[in-house]
Amino acid sequence: MNKIIHRTLAGLMFGAISIATSAQAQTQTPAQDTVRVRGTVERIDGADIVIKTREGAEAVLTLTDHPLFVAIVKSTMADIKPGMFVGATGMPQADGTQKAVEVHIFPESMRGTGEGHYDWDLKPQSKMTNANVDKSETIAGVDGQMLSVTYKGGEKKVLVTPETAVVTYTTGDRADIKPGIRVFIGAARKLPDGHLQTARITYGKDGLNPPM
Repeated sequence: MNKIIHRTLAGLMFGAISIATSAQAQTQTPAQDTVRVRGTVERIDGADIVIKTREGAEAVLTLTDHPLFVAIVKSTMADIKPGMFVGATGMPQADGTQKAVEVHIFPESMRGTGEGHYDWDLKPQSKMTNANVDKSETIAGVDGQMLSVTYKGGEKKVLVTPETAVVTYTTGDRADIKPGIRVFIGAARKLPDGHLQTARITYGKDGLNPPM
């Protein structure tokens, strides 16, 4: 019984906090005093988490009082259904479509997070499209499936190829954050001492690199 209660409370907490903090992970432009961090946990230094960023620099993360830990796990195109809310980092194509580098499936509690189509910094010239799935179809002569998605003010077609990383979110745990874990911080606030403070750490589960 205690285990059931614990899982229920954890699920409710994840849903409630996700609404309040998920925008930090998927905003069009970070606030002037915030930065995105992609990298690997190098070491734990007391209450701080030291990250080796993808640029090769060292960043020291300080957590807020009640941080949220969100795990990224593998998923598949078969899990994407019409009506779901997804995010896709894509590379613009000559025909106006987006070739997806990654697609992440949002849980229902995160519907609306960062909705729209805008510049993203995963790769040079990459775009982020967070939108509702209208349909998924196989196009003749195309290696992959085409997602038709709509967001407030527009619509896009996103090509998901066999090379596209498809992932989803699940409730994480502070105990998972250890050396070697790959993380993504959507909006870390710069502190006067040079540390970066965050209320949320998104990390790859089972060796996955968050493709965000």
